[in-house]
Amino acid sequence: MCKKIITKYTPRFNLESRRYIGCKAKLIDWIFGLIQQETHDANSFCDIFAGTGSVSNRAICLFDHVTINDFLYSNHVLYHAFFGVGEWNEEKILQMLNEFNAIDATQIPDNYFSINYGDKYFDYLSARKIGYVRDLIEERKTILSEKEYCVLIASLIYSIDRIANTLGHFEAYRKVKIVPQNLLIKLVDVRQCANVDIFQKDANKLAREIHTDIVYMDPPYNSRQYSRFYHVYEVLVKWDKPTLYSDAAKPKFTENNSDYCRTAALEAFTDLIAHIDTKFIVVSYNNTYKSKSSSSENKIKLEQIEEVLNNCGTTKVFTHKHQAFNAGKTDFDDHKEYLFITEVDNEKRNRSFAALLRGRQI
Repeated sequence: MCKKIITKYTPRFNLESRRYIGCKAKLIDWIFGLIQQETHDANSFCDIFAGTGSVSNRAICLFDHVTINDFLYSNHVLYHAFFGVGEWNEEKILQMLNEFNAIDATQIPDNYFSINYGDKYFDYLSARKIGYVRDLIEERKTILSEKEYCVLIASLIYSIDRIANTLGHFEAYRKVKIVPQNLLIKLVDVRQCANVDIFQKDANKLAREIHTDIVYMDPPYNSRQYSRFYHVYEVLVKWDKPTLYSDAAKPKFTENNSDYCRTAALEAFTDLIAHIDTKFIVVSYNNTYKSKSSSSENKIKLEQIEEVLNNCGTTKVFTHKHQAFNAGKTDFDDHKEYLFITEVDNEKRNRSFAALLRGRQI
């Protein structure tokens, strides 16, 4: 199902090698142990808010067909690099990476990336090299396959993540003197997964288009938009060089902002549950109730999730003690990860959500 490319060139960045808020890599065994225990007759799986793709990464090994979705540009490119099927020449890509790594940042001009991010999110010379390399990748797009293009950008993102002057996201940079670093761009762990479909869509819209046996959901729960957390990677992937604002050097995004980070979160979640065509719904949730920051407060409460899920079937709730990322604005003394697993009863769901479903044939 998923062909792993094994060669003499090691090491490579695996999927879990980058920092990402809410990553479930440390909970994968627990999540899939419960999924295998509580579900049956399931051959297909959808990770509808895929994030890093760590849940999809495990699902690919267990199911005949996997759907991966996230509406961030950066995540979409990374999925194609790690999982997408397509022609690519490894020697060609490695030669390019060797060329990029040989670039002397003191001998190249300033560019969009160094001017905007230098001595903020990256040391100045590293930022200059990052922007120069990104320009080279774009210039060579006509001689690259889609897979090769995505592999180069993914390798750049994973490599610069190691030297970013942040706490793991780009909401802000650390106000410290940045020690210059040697940027070494390494290849990511490229695979060819024939059992995978990759989407970049709003989850609620995709829900109306697909059928799958299990849908895993891990939406954002607070007001912190992921498009803002990872705006540097979004700019790096799109490379339309927008005007940036404020000391944090952020663009004025008008796209890829999630309703799950707004007061409409419960309404959006209810709509998603009402319309997804599946046998089992699996929802991850963590209890960040004691936040010292309003932006960190969950927009959907535990009881609300359980109530919505109970309206479409039989739900079981499981908990796991988990130490999550903490920037000091949340009290995690009793932090738990919750996993809801609902076996869908379509008749019950159609009755419960009749008003929402009037526009759909049921």
